[in-house]
Amino acid sequence: MSVPKYFVIENNDRIPRIGFGTWQCPSTELEKTVSLALDAGYRHFDSAQVYENEAALGRALNHWIAGDVQKRKELFVVTKLAPSGNPPKLIDEYFEKSFKALGLQYIDLYLMHTPFTFEHVPGDLHPKNPDGSMKVNLTTDIVSTWKAMQKLKHSGQVRHLGVSNVNEEQLMRLCEIAKPACLQIEVHLLCQQRALIDAANRLGVPVVAYSPLGSKALADMLAAKTGREYPSLLEVPVVKSIAATHNRTPAQILLRFLLQHGVGAIPKSTDPTRIKQNISVWDFELNETEMKQLNSLDRGEAGRICDFSFFPGIEKHPEFPFKK
Repeated sequence: MSVPKYFVIENNDRIPRIGFGTWQCPSTELEKTVSLALDAGYRHFDSAQVYENEAALGRALNHWIAGDVQKRKELFVVTKLAPSGNPPKLIDEYFEKSFKALGLQYIDLYLMHTPFTFEHVPGDLHPKNPDGSMKVNLTTDIVSTWKAMQKLKHSGQVRHLGVSNVNEEQLMRLCEIAKPACLQIEVHLLCQQRALIDAANRLGVPVVAYSPLGSKALADMLAAKTGREYPSLLEVPVVKSIAATHNRTPAQILLRFLLQHGVGAIPKSTDPTRIKQNISVWDFELNETEMKQLNSLDRGEAGRICDFSFFPGIEKHPEFPFKK
């Protein structure tokens, strides 16, 4: 099946369906890595204030743009409002920090990173109580945040607004105010999120998957803490078998699987060869039998890796999206 390389959104802007993720990529490595990604053909770059690497991303992109307005138009740059910045009165303050760090004329897509909110503690994006639990702001709701974010589009500094990590009910509430340009959520082989993706499709909201390859570093960290099994998606026997059939890497199979479900993806790698491989997924396709085999591996909520359990106490927030 033919898969478009872009989502077309408002004003005929285009989101490349394969982007480059930067979560857990330290600033010291990011500039070189982004340069490699640009050379490989990536034009969609994803960051967030809480990743603390926006400035490095901005330096790499501005070096490539070199003042050329047309080259800037080729890029689709995404960053996100930190959870502490959700209160309407704080949105401008948090946005300006991201805008200054990136140093670009405008940001293509600005996302509400989480529906839950931390307390605002200057200089601390992950504030904790003495017992190690998160300092949670229980009063801020997604509707007030989303309404207040809309004014950013009028400034000319943001072209589009979107959301991340919301559930179906939350997405529907937000769409009653203004349709997000994008929904970014965890989607991969073991956590396929079919109901939420179907809802987004009905609402006309493009879906981009984070952790499309399983986020091994996060999985390993959580496994050490919880003892829970987080299998490596790249080692799943069916994935390896299909990869061998197509003479492709397991990562390419996992990404193509998502694309054929209509989902974009932002894989992250610092390895030059893998960076090239992860965007080279347009010249083959998975057949119906292979898609069914991969569909059958969905574990639903049990397959979720980024359940925010690394933020103890956050499940008490009224807008926590993954209620059991």
